Amino acid sequence: MVKLPNPYSEVRKAVFLDRDGVINRNLNNYVQSIENVHIIPRSLQAIAKLTKSEYAIVIVTNQSAIGRKLITPEIAQQINQFILGKIQSTSGVIDGVYVCPHHPKTHCTCRKPKPGMLIQAATDLNLDLEKSWLIGDAITDIEAAVAAKVNPILVSTGRGAEQAYHLENNTLAHIPFVKDLYDAAEYVLGNT
Repeated sequence: MVKLPNPYSEVRKAVFLDRDGVINRNLNNYVQSIENVHIIPRSLQAIAKLTKSEYAIVIVTNQSAIGRKLITPEIAQQINQFILGKIQSTSGVIDGVYVCPHHPKTHCTCRKPKPGMLIQAATDLNLDLEKSWLIGDAITDIEAAVAAKVNPILVSTGRGAEQAYHLENNTLAHIPFVKDLYDAAEYVLGNT
């Protein structure tokens, strides 16, 4: 986990962002190096727009490539720092980055669809989960948001277009499905 400055004394609401498939392109064989990072168009502008709002912005990302021994925790941190640099270069601010490094078979409490990273961020950053949003590209993101009582949004970038059929389930039919992070940011700011 990369924890960034400014612990907050008052309760805030947050926008949680999945990383791969929302901010940068999702790759079948995982983002294993800085050279593999390809920022999705309009995602940096979306984060800059959210930065001007009252929301804290927190990245919550499953990175099983670490647990699968494809990359080291240090390489994962370098990738995150590179992405944070791109975000900061367009006036975006990220309040925290939470990474689940575990292999799916470990059944940890932090890997989405479990809500562990969101709950930990809420504790660390004094966040009101029920007034917060999570923007993701997979049904596991949506399930983590629902488990934490966070409002979910599914984007069609990354795996979103192929996973949108899950929203036909009656319990998920109300969840917004939008084009990308920029449209999701617009949705959040229009429904504050």
